[in-house]
Parts: sequence; structure tokens; C-alpha cells
Amino acid sequence: MRPLEPQLPNVEDPDDGPGETLVVVRTAWYHKLGIFLFIIVCFEVGAFLTVFPWTPQWDSNAVANLLPWLRDLWTSSYFRGALSGLGLLNIYISLGEVTRLRKPGGGRPPTSGLPPADKLRVSTL
Repeated sequence: MRPLEPQLPNVEDPDDGPGETLVVVRTAWYHKLGIFLFIIVCFEVGAFLTVFPWTPQWDSNAVANLLPWLRDLWTSSYFRGALSGLGLLNIYISLGEVTRLRKPGGGRPPTSGLPPADKLRVSTL
């Protein structure tokens, strides 16, 4: 018994009709855990990049004092807005991953060895 191996899709012939194939895709727990950790990291980085450039600690950061020409860029509102935009993009990606994780099947199915997409009915048990 090997519980840590990924489960490949089961291909069964249903009684619905000739020529149709039922593919049952099951994802292993560690795939879902990896996606969940990715969601957490993306959301935290996004929240940090969205909020931190507008706090008072941003101006007293060591990176701003590293090079004199970098100080002007570091305090620019355009640069802060760009970082906040990247933060919002990270939050959007994390929310998109949450919706993908909640779909039946729990993630992207394996693509190797599957019949053509127009011949499939995906079902989870």
C-alpha cells in the first residue's frame, strides 16, 4: 500500500452509451496542501506589498538609504503605487487559486494518458 503516490485517472466504461468514457480524477492530499500553501504565500505577499509602501516605516527602510539615487525612486508615489498594484495582483491570483481549489477534482487533472477532451466526462466520487 503506497498512500503517497499520485492517483492516476480511472478510465471506466459507463452504461450510458457506446464510445463514451468516464474519467475519474482524484488528487492526492499533498497536491492540495501545496496549492493551499501557495494561496497563503500569495495572499500574504500581496497584502504586504499593498499596504507597506504607504506606512511611515517605508521611508526609514535601509534599502532607501543604500544608494542616494535610489532614495528618490523609493519615495516616489508612482513606485509605491506600482508595488501596491503588484500586491493586488498577488491577492487576485490567490483568490483565483481558492476558486480553482474548490472546484470538483480539487485542481488541475493530470494530462498524460487521457483520451481527447471531447470524449470525456469528468466526475468526482
